[in-house]
Amino acid sequence: MTRIRHFLLFGFLFLSAHGQAEGRAEVLPSGVWHENPLLRAPLSGPEQTGLAAQYRRARPATFLIADCPPAKCKPTDGVGTGFLIGSDGTALTAYHVVFQVRHPSVMMSDGRRYEAQVIGYDDQHDLAVLKVKVPQGTPFLPLSAGAFNPGDAVMVIGNGGQEFLKAKTGRLLALDADAGRADFPPGTWQLSAPIMPGDSGAPVLNFKGEVGGVVSFLRVSSDTNVMAFAVPVAAHDTRLAALKKGLKRDAPIIGVGLNGPAALLFDLPASEFLKATRAQGLDLGKTPGAFFTSVTLGSPAARAGLKPVNYQGKGDVVTHVDGERVLNFSEFQYEVREHAPGETVTLTVLRGGKTVKLQMKLIGRATVKN
Repeated sequence: MTRIRHFLLFGFLFLSAHGQAEGRAEVLPSGVWHENPLLRAPLSGPEQTGLAAQYRRARPATFLIADCPPAKCKPTDGVGTGFLIGSDGTALTAYHVVFQVRHPSVMMSDGRRYEAQVIGYDDQHDLAVLKVKVPQGTPFLPLSAGAFNPGDAVMVIGNGGQEFLKAKTGRLLALDADAGRADFPPGTWQLSAPIMPGDSGAPVLNFKGEVGGVVSFLRVSSDTNVMAFAVPVAAHDTRLAALKKGLKRDAPIIGVGLNGPAALLFDLPASEFLKATRAQGLDLGKTPGAFFTSVTLGSPAARAGLKPVNYQGKGDVVTHVDGERVLNFSEFQYEVREHAPGETVTLTVLRGGKTVKLQMKLIGRATVKN
């Protein structure tokens, strides 16, 4: 079974992506791009030429995001990418780029730096709206009102690989792709463009220079296959309208971790629970559920009294969240993400062969300091 790791493309850290620009095909159902080799064909000459022309027009509307006051930034400062979507300095990026950033600022393509402010965000969908103090007349990018389809030639303008506002081209491979983890945005696009850390928050553009997505994360399998994903946005996006008005939608956290070799068991199938946990040296019984190796001090999990597992056979296995069955760590995350910060959920827990009920009050991720 191929194990998958996911990385938010934060700053210039973690793994770098690789890939080839690949080819146009008919519109296909979501998630079946790998079954059609036409989607893996290189970009044509006219496609490359058309995107290059749009790059020259679009680049002045994109920027590098840094965590420093404009007058105190260093040339190497940078945490990701963003782009203007309005004449008033309204801009978009991925939320994880500006998460807990204390002094957001941007550097435009001409090297000038300006202050920025986070106006609204949606943690679950990894989107943030900024207001940047750019001069009047600064170019901005239009959001697309039309559909993007698998096979479309697309371009990303970002700061991946420590290259400043560089274009990367490829194809839209799939719509509504599944990240496979509750703490990553749902309904994303899969791209063949060679995205790298630092490209987070970059625009995904079509031939018309319209934005249809915001780069979010990479997926890396154990055979080093790297894929890029973006959150779709549109001109009439109700989420963006709410964020522009100042909506700040936090995602709840639990405060547990699955570390070391046990991290590979985050989506463990129920049928493999007994064998896999014993192979890890854990004696957790036969009933499948969510277990974890760490509990963060002061977190909802800690306040509820959850106990991490250890190699003496002690620790909790969560089997239900508000009566909903959970079979592994991933399902535990998904069920909790169905609730909002401030809500209290009832956990059914196996502890030393006995069933106990715990109350866990959820808090937002943004309220927890690193």
